[in-house]
Amino acid sequence: MTDSAFANAQKQLDTAAKILLKNAKTAEEKLELEKKLASLKQPKRIAEVSLPVVMDDGNVKYFTGYRVQFNDNLGPYKGGIRFHSNVSLDEVKALSFWMTIKCAVANLPMGGGKGGVIVDPKKLSIKELENLSREYAKSIADIIGPHKDVPAPDMNTNGIIMGWMLEEFIKIRNSKNEIRNKKELNKLKATFTGKLVKDGGSEGREEATGLGGLYVLQAILAKLRTQNSMTKTQSFDYTQDKKEKLTVAGSQTSQPRLTVAVQGFGNVGHNVAKFLDANGFKVVAVSDSKGGVYVSEGINPELTQECKKKNGTLAGCYCSGSVCDLKKGRQITNQELLELPVDILVPSALEGVITENNAGKIKAKVILEMANGPTTPQADSILFKKGITLIPDVLSNSGGVLVSTFEWEQNLKSEHWTKEQVNKRLKSEIQKAAWDIWNLSKKEKIDLRTSAFVLALQRILAKSN
Repeated sequence: MTDSAFANAQKQLDTAAKILLKNAKTAEEKLELEKKLASLKQPKRIAEVSLPVVMDDGNVKYFTGYRVQFNDNLGPYKGGIRFHSNVSLDEVKALSFWMTIKCAVANLPMGGGKGGVIVDPKKLSIKELENLSREYAKSIADIIGPHKDVPAPDMNTNGIIMGWMLEEFIKIRNSKNEIRNKKELNKLKATFTGKLVKDGGSEGREEATGLGGLYVLQAILAKLRTQNSMTKTQSFDYTQDKKEKLTVAGSQTSQPRLTVAVQGFGNVGHNVAKFLDANGFKVVAVSDSKGGVYVSEGINPELTQECKKKNGTLAGCYCSGSVCDLKKGRQITNQELLELPVDILVPSALEGVITENNAGKIKAKVILEMANGPTTPQADSILFKKGITLIPDVLSNSGGVLVSTFEWEQNLKSEHWTKEQVNKRLKSEIQKAAWDIWNLSKKEKIDLRTSAFVLALQRILAKSN
């Protein structure tokens, strides 16, 4: 990446701002809009903390952590906490900005925030990881709460870690005599989402991001089919030379099998691959940080995941159908995966993997961004000119924050929804967001990312003081 993550985020803001300013009807309205937009140039609060952690050898080691609260026009700050050796303030600022946009895109009563600790969690024991988690929760306890800031899991954090943090937070609140009954305790549980179900977490939360990605992709593909049918274009033929005989309910039927490559095979990448495979897509390639595998006849995501866990790497996990067979595939690099001739590319790893240097080599017709910020602004322009439909991260991976908000709502109301209820509401709300963004993009003749930002800014600025 030639620019910082936050600089890229601000370029995305500027692009959308131009659309809003162009549509201002008077000079006064334009001036007022410029003032409001200026409030989104920097976060409202940045907390940098030093975390003393007792290590297994008895020594105390200090780690640096951050919590960035970007904007709360629409509601409490909302955003994950990541543990990673490459965490930086610049990155956390960018992620908190994108969370602000993402919550607005999903039309949630939430603002945007983000947290992170500079650490390689793989080098910590379970006890050291717990100590770090509790110290981080203590360090930000005064600035979080169910109606202030609601953290969640992110990279290298999970429901267990959220449980430790919540326990520490409640311990602090209890010491101040702020918990008088069970109802107040349940409300305080809403401070952290992404918890284990036994701790007040929501059904369906772990798979929500991947499942949401499927729902968004289906919604946009339906729009593309309609558009291509109306314009009689063959630029994205969903049926020609892509039909396979599939057995459905005991009989054979011809269905299109769009090919997919998924970069990043962690929780999000694995789940989106699993849901795509189960819904008629052909996942032909997956990768992790060490490289990937390509199987032309299609990968079995569940079997491949089991193989990865067993081997510790994806290398050699050429799993198709019900077996793993070295003859059926080949090993590829992450860069090669991005440039495969597939219908749909799903970047699910880190920021800035699609740049001006490789955007011209991408052959996919649709990009479904499941990572945060995987495409730079320079690459966006190249992809748009090539006619590639890019479904932006602030829409496609918003399933996680949607179900996190459902969890928050359940805690506040002392309710527990079934997985069926959660998934039904997730599908309804995320597809509505996809359609809103599609329709605005056609009206303004802009790409989907700019459309998402314009829609989000309209909602955020409408609540601006």
